[in-house]
Amino acid sequence: MKKGYCGIGIQNIKSEVNYGTLFRSALILGSDFIFLIGKRFKKQSSNTTQSQRHIPLFEYESTEQFLSYGIPYDCRLIGVEMIPEAKLLPQFQHPERAIYVLGAEDYGLSKELQNKCQAIIQIPGYQCLNVAVAGSIVLYDRATKYLKEE
Repeated sequence: MKKGYCGIGIQNIKSEVNYGTLFRSALILGSDFIFLIGKRFKKQSSNTTQSQRHIPLFEYESTEQFLSYGIPYDCRLIGVEMIPEAKLLPQFQHPERAIYVLGAEDYGLSKELQNKCQAIIQIPGYQCLNVAVAGSIVLYDRATKYLKEE
């Protein structure tokens, strides 16, 4: 029996291809919902699995709106960003209820949102990954660690 839940989203995403790729990964890797904060694109067809038919998509116009209405009770907000104080993903223990938030392809996660996170994690490496790839890796890591617990 699955315990807990997770959602994943991107702040100020600019690429519709990354949206579609992350949405598809979210469906395949067990995310319960996906969200966008302040998107900068029009929807297109990179989401070939039509994931929105299977998991909810929430759209927030601003970070303030997300912080007011987007985080369920007793859920941890986890940022994904390459900063010195971030915990490396292989050593991270995923909370039972988590929302993972990534920053835009060109700006990263805002300081405002970083400051609201209960944890910041990063994928090992010396350069940033594509935002959809990074989100997919985080979901894969969560899924494989939860499988080990069963």
